[in-house]
Amino acid sequence: MSKNSQDEKKNTEFINPINPDHITENPHNLPYPHTQGSALVKPVDQGKVKGRALNAMEHQTDMQLKQLYDQMNLLASQAKGLQDRKSISEKIYAAEMRFEPLINHIYHLYQKDNKTYLLSLIAPDQWGRTKKTFEFVATVQLLADHTWDVLEKSDIEI
Repeated sequence: MSKNSQDEKKNTEFINPINPDHITENPHNLPYPHTQGSALVKPVDQGKVKGRALNAMEHQTDMQLKQLYDQMNLLASQAKGLQDRKSISEKIYAAEMRFEPLINHIYHLYQKDNKTYLLSLIAPDQWGRTKKTFEFVATVQLLADHTWDVLEKSDIEI
């Protein structure tokens, strides 16, 4: 090789044959494998992923809402029970009673014609041939806190 050809080569600038738009400084950030031995990378279907996540979220929140609804119904029924106990207790303490009620004993409440009440030891099926002038309201039990638990009640509004 002559000296001229060597000088010519030195004077010419090296031109990289690889397109700079097709290379990267950080090949690990590429969305596709960059060598033959790389792990297979498949594009993710975003709609499918979001759909699954949305279904899971809906299932979870529906389940929690059902639990809250069940708890709400339980609390509402407990409140109704307490209201019934309070109402019956008020009627019993305003009723005519010819004895002292004992805790954990069972009694029967009757309504007279003029909206007055009678607390009795006699159950509705124990009256025999005696003609009653009142209607059965409820069978009750005196609790330790001096409220009354309604064991059985008739269709008459308490």
